[in-house]
Amino acid sequence: MSEKNISIKLKVWRQKSNDPKGHFENYAMSDVSVDSSFLEMIDLLNEQLIEKGDEAIAFDHDCREGICGMCSLTINGVPHGKGNLQTTCQLHMRSFSNGETIVIEPFRAKPFPVIKDLVVDRTPLDTIMQAGGFITQRVGSAQDANANPIGKDVADKAMDAAACIGCGACVAVCPNASAMLFTSAKMGQLNLLPQGQPERYRRAINMVNTMDEEGFGNCTNIGECQAACPKDISLDFIAMMNRDYAVGSVKKFFATI
Repeated sequence: MSEKNISIKLKVWRQKSNDPKGHFENYAMSDVSVDSSFLEMIDLLNEQLIEKGDEAIAFDHDCREGICGMCSLTINGVPHGKGNLQTTCQLHMRSFSNGETIVIEPFRAKPFPVIKDLVVDRTPLDTIMQAGGFITQRVGSAQDANANPIGKDVADKAMDAAACIGCGACVAVCPNASAMLFTSAKMGQLNLLPQGQPERYRRAINMVNTMDEEGFGNCTNIGECQAACPKDISLDFIAMMNRDYAVGSVKKFFATI
């Protein structure tokens, strides 16, 4: 075995559907290139399983560039694995030692039921977006870029919020399964900009209420969400969301929105 190859042991969660209970299965792999990504390692394992006539491991993936947020795996108890500001697809096998045992699980959260093996249903995040992640502006040709001047500080902060890829790591790592970091980022990217102001407070109420209806827990300021976020979304957006929700509740009470 070359210096660029390692042998590893895997404990992978297998579950046929949402109904039966799942279990861990053990696999051994040798000659795994340290330059391969974590998902490429799973691809190799699946090829070996298929060659033996076994069923491949189901897992989510798409862009493999840290953009889409699909690669939702918990690796050794950490969403997206050890390392800061990375998704699972950006994790490489050089991060593991020769002979190491790696435990691979789906994201664990009540609002994310397991579909199969390592694939979970994150539809509740889409439902939150549908509740207010849009603006009702006229459609047609694009406006001139300078039609609505926006200060650099505001634009930068809105872009920071828009960096959220909706992977759900914040929910999986939170002991309360809270989606407040996700919701506040998706809300903040609109509420900070001029185009989002007409519906700002209705948006806050609708998205937060939908988040509660979907079964996500409350935030207790533990901060694990920001630590696990591959895009380093700040807890400041949760504070902003809480303010907008409070103002919106008052406005709704007095029927001004």
